[in-house]
Amino acid sequence: MKKFFLTVQKGTTSSNFAAFVLRVGFGVLMIPYHGYAKLVEFNERKDGFVDILGLGGTVSLGLAVFAEFFCSVLLILGLFTRVATIPLLATMLVALSIHNWELFGQYELATAFFIGYLSILALGPGKFSLDYLIFRRGR
Repeated sequence: MKKFFLTVQKGTTSSNFAAFVLRVGFGVLMIPYHGYAKLVEFNERKDGFVDILGLGGTVSLGLAVFAEFFCSVLLILGLFTRVATIPLLATMLVALSIHNWELFGQYELATAFFIGYLSILALGPGKFSLDYLIFRRGR
């Protein structure tokens, strides 16, 4: 398992560029209106936030901020990329479940984010990442 999450395979230039574009694109798209907005409005949102698994609104909002802001920053940097996608995937599954699994229509953005994060998990960070500098194979 450690080998999957913390190694970076050498790929083609195009696959490395695709990984870079996916990571940075989805990381940047998630931060302003989702992660950062929840972070700066934490006190205002915590009491009305959806209670996930009976943890309370404050804990649920904290988990969402962790995923949507901090894990997105890790994606942009390409640091612990595959590990960082797991909370993002979980958050998108929660968003989909809250909206009655409506994959298309008004809530299709959660579906798009889920597909993007799943692609990043499968593809890995690519050569243009901090993961590559730290964990590359064949040093």
